Amino acid sequence: MPPVVFVLNGPNLNLLGLREPAIYGRETLADVAALCARTAQDVGLSVDFRQTNAEAELIGWVHEARARAAGIVINPAGYGHTSVALLDALSAFEGPVIEVHISQIHRREAFRHHTYVSHRADAVIAGCGVQGYALALVRLGTVLPSQGRGIAADTLPPS
Repeated sequence: MPPVVFVLNGPNLNLLGLREPAIYGRETLADVAALCARTAQDVGLSVDFRQTNAEAELIGWVHEARARAAGIVINPAGYGHTSVALLDALSAFEGPVIEVHISQIHRREAFRHHTYVSHRADAVIAGCGVQGYALALVRLGTVLPSQGRGIAADTLPPS
């Protein structure tokens, strides 16, 4: 059985494709889920894809990942900029964590330039649109043990 990766999405991502398409694009969250499923299969992973607008639920999923997931891809959305509790939960997770932001947060308002999640993340992908999710899964496919088919590490640029 392939390793499971939790792909966790924070608040307002349920409005993806509708909310500020000039910033976040026209792809929907369902499009992102399908992209993640295809990419995970290509790299020998399994995905558990979730979205919530509730901080407590997001933290609960990170706790659940401790027992069920080999890695986490997380788009914390606004909680990345505000939630020390989310950082603490991620710090208790022993596997790799990759933070994804659809927009280039460093070219936006100053308050978006810092995320608490980045203090725990093993990698941060920002400004690549929804493709950032696929990039995160490809990376996890190279670093997780027993990744099945995976992508050979020598086909990717050095980290």
